[in-house]
Order: sequence, then structure tokens, then C-alpha cells
Amino acid sequence: MKVITIGIMPQEKVRARAIAIARGQYKPKPSDPKIWFPSMKSLAETLSDKNMELIKIIAEQKPDSIAALSQQTGRASSNLSRTLNRLAIFGFVTLQKRPGNVVRPIAKAVKYNILAGATSG
Repeated sequence: MKVITIGIMPQEKVRARAIAIARGQYKPKPSDPKIWFPSMKSLAETLSDKNMELIKIIAEQKPDSIAALSQQTGRASSNLSRTLNRLAIFGFVTLQKRPGNVVRPIAKAVKYNILAGATSG
């Protein structure tokens, strides 16, 4: 499983970086973060110990659905659904839609490199 690189940079700088990339003024390096957070606090809230454990369970157990993950973790499906949607927005998990209105969570990584003060381009 791959390692995800996470960057910490204020939202204004992330926006300016994206504009510079779109204008062709900056070409991101392959090693640049793919996921950005405006602060360590917001990263810590999203990638809490509880959520990191959840991602690890998904990677190891490979549940077929959120309901199966709920049984494995003892967490309510509605709570898991909210958490998984947030983790999916940031790219830590993928939520694969399957027939019968079933959603299968898939972990994208269980190891992370965190770069604070990354360059803005």
C-alpha cells in the first residue's frame, strides 16, 4: 500500500498554488503533497487516532460494506458513514458504490508523510 504525502499550508496559499499550477507558472513535483490541510489542528481532527485505527481496520479486514465495517468496529453505520465521507473527501479512503445501494470502503494508505511549511510554488 502506498504512502500518502500530506501538506500543511494556509488555505490562501493552497489556492494561490492551484492558480499558479493552472496558469503553468508552477509544475508540481511528484513528491509534492496531494492532500492539503490549512492547519495541524484540522489534520489532527480528520486523521485522529480513532480514524487512523478505522483506516487500518479497513485495510486489513477489507469489509464489503459500511454495515460490515459497523459490525467489525462496533460503531453505528450513520456515524461511520459521516466519518468515511470526510476521509473520502480528503482522499484517505475510497467509497466504492456497489449494486443494491451498498458502499464498500477501501483504504488508500495506512502510512503518511506530513510536510508542514511546504512550498507554495
